[in-house]
Amino acid sequence: MADKSTFMRLRENEREVRKGLIISAAMKLFETKNFHEIGMRDIASEAGVSAASIYRYFPSRDDLFVEALIRDINKIEQLLESRLKAGGTIENLAVAVVDYMIDNEATFQMMCHFLMRGEENPRALKKFNAVLLYFTKMFDEVVKKSDGETPLRFHSQAFFASLAGIVMTFRNYPGRSEAERREYMHKLALLIMREGASLESI
Repeated sequence: MADKSTFMRLRENEREVRKGLIISAAMKLFETKNFHEIGMRDIASEAGVSAASIYRYFPSRDDLFVEALIRDINKIEQLLESRLKAGGTIENLAVAVVDYMIDNEATFQMMCHFLMRGEENPRALKKFNAVLLYFTKMFDEVVKKSDGETPLRFHSQAFFASLAGIVMTFRNYPGRSEAERREYMHKLALLIMREGASLESI
């Protein structure tokens, strides 16, 4: 019985390793290709597995993307916490979120994909909504630590949606360098934070 249990654990570990390799391959492709140009065959080829076998781990591309987002949540959480410890202000949080979206193009594109087209795969959309809910709750906690007050949920959601909109609109803005675009997005994010603080004080 113990041997069977050990064997099952090994099989589960092997499955997780393969899933991790496939997710890593997909994220690597995002660095060189447009999000919608990448298919399951491309990901399978990059991961060194057959196109047929990849579906044993992920029924669809959307399912793969959701798993990648779930794995990314921990990095986002650590980033926000470290930024707040460094300065402890809500402004630092705004800049941290914008920077994360700029610096992690694959994650940002996957989020946008589900926000705009997720209805095409209800199963994956349900998982994504769970990820979004977790992220919003995490956001609530970080904002609470920053300003010492319990924020209303719609404030956190509006804040996140505004920052995502800034990055979506200006990340490829023509006529400016990458550094200039980033600086401009920071300014817009901080403007939103100041305006939000002014409205709350009324």
